Amino acid sequence: MRGLIGKKIGMTRVFNSIGHSIPVTVLEVGPCYVTQIKTVNKDGYDAVQLGFLELKKKHTTKPLHGHFKKNNVKPTRTLAEFKSVPDFNYKTGQIFNVSLFSEGDFVSVSGKSKGRGFAGTIKKYSFSTQRKTHGQGDTHRHVGSIGAASDPSRVFPGKKMPGRYGNKTVSMSGLEVVSVDESKNQLLVKGSVPGATNGIVYITR
Repeated sequence: MRGLIGKKIGMTRVFNSIGHSIPVTVLEVGPCYVTQIKTVNKDGYDAVQLGFLELKKKHTTKPLHGHFKKNNVKPTRTLAEFKSVPDFNYKTGQIFNVSLFSEGDFVSVSGKSKGRGFAGTIKKYSFSTQRKTHGQGDTHRHVGSIGAASDPSRVFPGKKMPGRYGNKTVSMSGLEVVSVDESKNQLLVKGSVPGATNGIVYITR
């Protein structure tokens, strides 16, 4: 399996053999159920669909309930696809857990960053503030000029402007697996990962 779905528990620290403190993020990874196997002949590409966090039947939509019933698997809260490993015999209902990873592996973790709502350029892009004296008034946190009037007479696409900040998919690559706890389905990775506590994350090798 190329990866698994998990949940961010929070951050803590562990100490290595020589007493150095290592900041780690605790992830609850799996168990994940194979809910669908996609093939080139039927779907146009090879992939394995996994489900994470069991869900009651009454909380699933009718289309999703039909999808789970068709593949004879339990309803799950989150679905995600991962590339399949060639020549591996996948079966619907098959379970993958945190034992997929081992200490010393390097993984990539993707998740939704914290949504911060509408924000100005000072907070969103770390712009410098304008001076607060010499006739500035209350404009010291404003954007300033966004382009010339006569030429080019327009605002260029991609101009950094105030707007929604966060709540986007962010990926962190090259994170080292510090520890694997199979009894608790927990994975400790070095450093921080995107998202808030209890946010869904996708871990790939």
